[in-house]
Amino acid sequence: MAAVAIQKVAVEIKKNDTVKVISGRDRGKQGRVLSVQPDRARLLVEHVNMVKQHTRRNPARQIKGGIAEREAPIAVGNVMIVCPSCGPVRIAHHIAPDGRKTRVCRKCGNTFDRK
Repeated sequence: MAAVAIQKVAVEIKKNDTVKVISGRDRGKQGRVLSVQPDRARLLVEHVNMVKQHTRRNPARQIKGGIAEREAPIAVGNVMIVCPSCGPVRIAHHIAPDGRKTRVCRKCGNTFDRK
């Protein structure tokens, strides 16, 4: 089996952003981004792409064991960032007067980055 090369994708979504899933089995769900994996172009979104993981009991590490549910990574291309006023939108970039590059909503111009 040959190794699959992963293409570099510019990940414009950051931790704690609210995103909406636009394709896949969890289409329509919204959640907060828990972590970003830019090298794999994947995100971990709260309560999205839930999988069951079988874990063995380990009393030394206080692991109970059984079947645990956790989030699995989802592809960046399957989500859109959610603007508080517009809903799911694409991101534009604007350069602030002080020289910082900020992420902006393409519909209303609302900024996503904190000051």
